[in-house]
Amino acid sequence: MFHDEEPAASHLKTGAIIPGADLSALSLSDLAERRALLETEIERIDAITEKKRAGLSAADAVFKI
Repeated sequence: MFHDEEPAASHLKTGAIIPGADLSALSLSDLAERRALLETEIERIDAITEKKRAGLSAADAVFKI
């Protein structure tokens, strides 16, 4: 079996945020913490996305005829 065939659930950490999960039992402070974690993750994704775009742009410039 290849490593990339492992079930996705095996990579989840305890307390992982699951999109679409019921939030009604969370307190206001839990919701605020969850939102802060999600905003931090979005910033991380944006930074990596920008880095990859810059690399792609540089590669395009090198191989442009």
